[in-house]
Amino acid sequence: MNATFNSAPSKGEDIFNNLEQLFELNQFGIAIIDCGLRYIAINDRMATMTDLPVKDHAGRTLREVDQMIARAVEPVVSRTITEGRAFVDLELVVHKPLPDRSIQEKFWLVCSYPLMSNDGTVYRCGLIVQDITEQKIKESVQAERLQVEAFLSNLSSAFINLSVSEVDRKIEEGLQKLVEFLGFERCSIWHLSPDGNSLHITHSFAMPGIKQPPPTIVGLIPVWISMIHGGETFRVSDIDELPDRFWSEKKYCKDQGGIKSIMFIPASIGGIIVGAITFVSYRVKREWPDELTQRLRLLWEIFANALERKRADQKIQNALAEIKQLKDRLEAENVYLRDQIHVEYKHEEIIGKSDAIRNVLVQIKQVASTGSTVLILGETGTGKELIARAIHNASPRMARAMIKVNCAALPGALIEAELFGHEKGAYTGAVSTQIGRFEAANGSTIFLDEIGELPLELQSKLLRVIQEGQFERLGNPKPIKVDVRVIAATNKSLVQAVKEGTFREDLYYRLNVFPISVPPLRERREDIPLLVWAMVEEFGKVFGKTIERIPKKNMDAMERYHWPGNIRELRNLVERAMILNNGASLVMDIQDGVSAATAQPMTIEGMERMHINSVLEKTGWRIRGRNGAAEILGMKPTTLNSRMKKLGIRRRHLSAETP
Repeated sequence: MNATFNSAPSKGEDIFNNLEQLFELNQFGIAIIDCGLRYIAINDRMATMTDLPVKDHAGRTLREVDQMIARAVEPVVSRTITEGRAFVDLELVVHKPLPDRSIQEKFWLVCSYPLMSNDGTVYRCGLIVQDITEQKIKESVQAERLQVEAFLSNLSSAFINLSVSEVDRKIEEGLQKLVEFLGFERCSIWHLSPDGNSLHITHSFAMPGIKQPPPTIVGLIPVWISMIHGGETFRVSDIDELPDRFWSEKKYCKDQGGIKSIMFIPASIGGIIVGAITFVSYRVKREWPDELTQRLRLLWEIFANALERKRADQKIQNALAEIKQLKDRLEAENVYLRDQIHVEYKHEEIIGKSDAIRNVLVQIKQVASTGSTVLILGETGTGKELIARAIHNASPRMARAMIKVNCAALPGALIEAELFGHEKGAYTGAVSTQIGRFEAANGSTIFLDEIGELPLELQSKLLRVIQEGQFERLGNPKPIKVDVRVIAATNKSLVQAVKEGTFREDLYYRLNVFPISVPPLRERREDIPLLVWAMVEEFGKVFGKTIERIPKKNMDAMERYHWPGNIRELRNLVERAMILNNGASLVMDIQDGVSAATAQPMTIEGMERMHINSVLEKTGWRIRGRNGAAEILGMKPTTLNSRMKKLGIRRRHLSAETP
């Protein structure tokens, strides 16, 4: 250790020599200071912390060396000398000016000891300093990370089982909480117009005194709108530093009251870009670290799920409104009579008589009574959850409810707490202990749907539960033992995922004890009539309708169709047909093996045009008279002619249509 000494009593020198030997290889700064608050000696580490060579300290006061350091340290040194007692592990904040005139905060952990002469008089002070700035920064970052994760967890919980009517209000509340929590001034959700050239605002919150954004933006931010279309995240801490190509965006920010920092994240639903969510700061320049950006993406996923549920509900309501304008559709041809189909090949909810489905039922019977892990494989919509429930309901665990977890529906930051629970105080916002799904499934069965989407970092914990039957809650190292049967399902190739490194090989082998492959609907076409009539019976009870026949050509078309969406697609088709139908004969929109369920969404006007065209084709374009199009549609002929003119309906290959 390099040091500079003034003359001092021998005992003091002996003490300092001991300190020198003790700390010469340590990272601590050491200084000996006399009663006049002058440096007597320091080590190299201390000189580094004061930004002056060792030799420049001897005989100079604390203030002469560095006034900022003196402000922080002088009170401690003075009390040590005056009171003759040590002060240990004091945290001090030292403000260091930087070349750009900004101020940097340094955190020091200080120990101050009185050095006494033989007669007990304090004549010097020994100072030991540790720079803990980096540690404090890490602690601050970790604390902030836990706070953000807790915030997102609580926000996500607020959207669970939320009614559709509450979605907009809850999103507005969520934006307000986000602005207040993270210190933004404004947060908004924007949707792209159908032509993609403009943005209109759907939800927004701004702090008091902050200007609200315009309801629609057209032509003001062309570069940003292009980036949104391309799925690019944009973030800038200082608007003035934007390149020249952003001149229009700069002007927009100035006109908006002087935005200093802005970030937007493209918003997608079902993989389709629909708009963006923006975060704005007016008062200070904000940094946008990657970690924060990733967590804000999770926020949009929470909102997107709620908005998608709302959109689906509105679609159903629109469909219900449309059926009031539609009449019975009958067809005089061979039909399937309902009493010709006896649904006698069903295992609870599993319907079918094909060899493929019978093989699955045999496998269910073989494995149900055991406690073995089951892996259900199959395409989307084949009914993997029904297979899992059948296994559970035929097992000794059937007295308790099966617990289901969709591994693809939960954000990665939340799924660990959802599976394994958390203790009160595990992180900021964890105000109570919450058990996880595995604990809730103790003594029963847990069904892990979409297991291929489970984050890699959680797969080892799942493996431990399967192998050892124990896990720990977040915030509690004490193991919790459970007796849970695991049934997993996936529509992905786990073998391929293992090769790609996204799925643990050892977990795959633990799950693949008893694999069951659920056949797609195209491999069990003989089951389609059974399935259709079972669904008709189910929806008939829901809608209060009785169906006695289905046109044979419709049933034949359904048996020819490829069914990429499998039973789920078939169910949607039957449900839609039941909604639209008001007679005893159920007509399906199946033509040439193509399901109407695969068509693009249609406007009310488009559906009306299609329906009138269909009736006209069936009547040979005869409008008036008995069984004419006007009578079938329940309209006056003149009214029908007006509707045809408005909708642009003309008979093909004819220059004029004769009513």
